[in-house]
Amino acid sequence: MKRVAAALTAAAAAGLGAAYGIYHLAFFQRPRLDIPTAEEWAQGSRFLPQIRENVEFVDSLPCDYVHITADDGTSLSARYCHEADDAPIAIIMHGYRATAMRDTMGLIVLCKKLGYNLLMPDQRAHGRSDSYTITMGAQERYDARAWAYWASVRSSGKVPIFLMGVSMGAATVLLASGLDLPDSVHGIIADCGYSSIRDICRTCLPKYLPHVPVGPGYAVGKAGAKIFGRFDPDTVDCRKAVAQSKVPILFIHGSADDFVPCSMSRENYDACASEKELLVIPGATHAMSYYYDTPAYTKAVTDFLKKHI
Repeated sequence: MKRVAAALTAAAAAGLGAAYGIYHLAFFQRPRLDIPTAEEWAQGSRFLPQIRENVEFVDSLPCDYVHITADDGTSLSARYCHEADDAPIAIIMHGYRATAMRDTMGLIVLCKKLGYNLLMPDQRAHGRSDSYTITMGAQERYDARAWAYWASVRSSGKVPIFLMGVSMGAATVLLASGLDLPDSVHGIIADCGYSSIRDICRTCLPKYLPHVPVGPGYAVGKAGAKIFGRFDPDTVDCRKAVAQSKVPILFIHGSADDFVPCSMSRENYDACASEKELLVIPGATHAMSYYYDTPAYTKAVTDFLKKHI
């Protein structure tokens, strides 16, 4: 019996260790304040000259730091760039292990040139926001809603608010679309958002853990998220959220995205119950649609904002 008990204990410890390992790999992060240079972010991209120009523009914006407390008590931080009291407010959410100052530069540049006030939150476990767990939308959706209410209160509900995001930030605002948002939220723009944590993990696991079977790997990772991150990945499904949406949504995706497949935005679009549009940029890779076809991206975003302002 002692040998059986010892074997069971060892198996349990191994399972728990594996769960923590995947949790740590996929969901754990200590917030960092460093922001990549244009060269670091571009990683050899042929769009480096345009990226340099955007980095200079974004980094020169006069911003104040603002703070709120999330529904679960987490302290959240954002950069706020004020244009005018009567200007619309764009709340722009960045992606996984990223920063709004880089992977949402296209949206920042567009909205600034349109005269919008900009709110650029650090997602939880990023930048100046607290937490060590990236929940990939499970909690971030409520953070986006909290920022929307902050913006609504700041403007006394008198100006239009638009939620926008890239990659995980896109999934965040899509998930928020199914919540009780302020009436002043007029629209959502989601650039290359995934359909669910389950789906994106099943896409990414073979790349990052090629020797781990996808099904068991996801099951162990989900257990790790529940035990160590205190969230359930299966609660994150953008298709279910947008099926409850009453807010117009513009979906954007690159056809050559090999990280978050373009098919995921098509699934989200098909499931969306509210007024919707879909822009697919031919040949664009992950989170790079703005650079692959700046005129088409600019026109789609500008037309959507003007239509719903």
